[in-house]
Amino acid sequence: MLYIGYDIGSSSIKAAIIDSATNRQVAVASYPEQEMEIISHKNGWAEQHPEDWWTHVCQATKLVLSQSRVNKKDIVGIGISYQMHGLVVVDKHHEVLRPAIIWCDSRAVDIGEKALEAIGSDLCNSHLLNAPGNFTASKLKWVKENEPEIFNSIFKVMLPGDYIAMKLTGAITTTVSGLSEGMFWDFQNHQVADFLMENLGFDDSIIPEIVPTCSIQGKLTEQAAEALGLHKDVIVGYRGGDQPNNALSMGVLNPGEIAATGGTSGVVYGVQDVPVFDPKSRVNSFAHVNHTIENQRIGILLCINGAGIQYRWMKQMLASKEVSYGDLEGIISQIPIGSDGLSVLPFGNGAERMLSNKDMGAQINNIQFNRHTKSHLYRAALEGIAFSFVYGMEVLNELGLHVNKLRVGNDNLFQSQVFSETISTLTHAPIEMIETTGAIGAARGAAFANGAFNSLAEAVSGDKLVKEYQPISKEYQAYSTAYENWKNNLLKT
Repeated sequence: MLYIGYDIGSSSIKAAIIDSATNRQVAVASYPEQEMEIISHKNGWAEQHPEDWWTHVCQATKLVLSQSRVNKKDIVGIGISYQMHGLVVVDKHHEVLRPAIIWCDSRAVDIGEKALEAIGSDLCNSHLLNAPGNFTASKLKWVKENEPEIFNSIFKVMLPGDYIAMKLTGAITTTVSGLSEGMFWDFQNHQVADFLMENLGFDDSIIPEIVPTCSIQGKLTEQAAEALGLHKDVIVGYRGGDQPNNALSMGVLNPGEIAATGGTSGVVYGVQDVPVFDPKSRVNSFAHVNHTIENQRIGILLCINGAGIQYRWMKQMLASKEVSYGDLEGIISQIPIGSDGLSVLPFGNGAERMLSNKDMGAQINNIQFNRHTKSHLYRAALEGIAFSFVYGMEVLNELGLHVNKLRVGNDNLFQSQVFSETISTLTHAPIEMIETTGAIGAARGAAFANGAFNSLAEAVSGDKLVKEYQPISKEYQAYSTAYENWKNNLLKT
């Protein structure tokens, strides 16, 4: 039997087909080729039309079916991964009332801070595991304050994945994992957070019916089946936010397991079996995709804004166009660990949550004109990003999440041996590179819900280990000295 997984991003929609008999990828496609538009009428705003997501889901489906040449009648299930923290509001006819306010929109920061002050940090931390922040609930309050006519027409509030599930099945539902990422979930009482709803002026009726993350959440309507080119008996069996789903895709399901990504921004995502919060709000905690009341699984998310974007900037500024990232790897491997004392802080992509929301900008420290070259700058830039990951993992360690092994996808910064060995050596943890994608993980979640696998762990065990990085014990002291130099520069800012 075949399953389709969708990854609803803010840049494109990815669709992947897996065969549950072999637990292998059949085909992967994305649509559109050009990045989707993000609407920004004012500074700090970011919106997209949910209807565009659905249009692109339909196109991505037809594309992956065409590429795979499978019999569409063999498709039996669908899983959904989606961009987190967005806000979609619909009326009683299931019509979208306004563009979605997506994850990178910052208009509701002040609203979240006022809610935190009114409710109290102790109650928020112990029950929400986070401050209200700039999450979905605060964005909804912004609509209430600034667009009252729209707010009064709201039938249900949804996250982006909930909207796509609605378009597929005709039913409006959500999950505990989704509600927790929107700041609507009370982990102590295992229900919608009534104290937050009351403070923000929301009625409980706007919250959709809650379904398990992995469950038969509905079947395709005739209209959806026709739009997708599938048959109407296909079930929707899974949905999860992109970062929890990425962790699932790499087999990160249990306490002590950690996944990481190193794209434009960097993410470290670990799992604990008890509710965990950070009093300093440097990380965020959500219900993981396999969380239940009986077996709690809390995903701890640490985000580093200044990651790959800084390395790309350095390449664009200093290297000629024909120089590839592979070429840079060869260049920097000739420079000693620590870049001869040159140190780069990569935090030039906005406020860093793990640094208490400081917006310090990127910094180059201790440059020596008679000694340092472009090659030193390349290495120091890459080391600086690696050091920021290590620093973030020290934060996780403070919260009781110890790094024993790191799992990563076969893309972006972790393809660099210098980058990966720096992190592995300093954390004493091997790094496993897995050949997978979020869309494949979503497809496997649906396959598990439909009974194709005995457990989620079995469902996500089918990917190839592409590469493994091991700590280099003999180089630890050199790495440690360079990291302490970097950290001293950070703490002086």
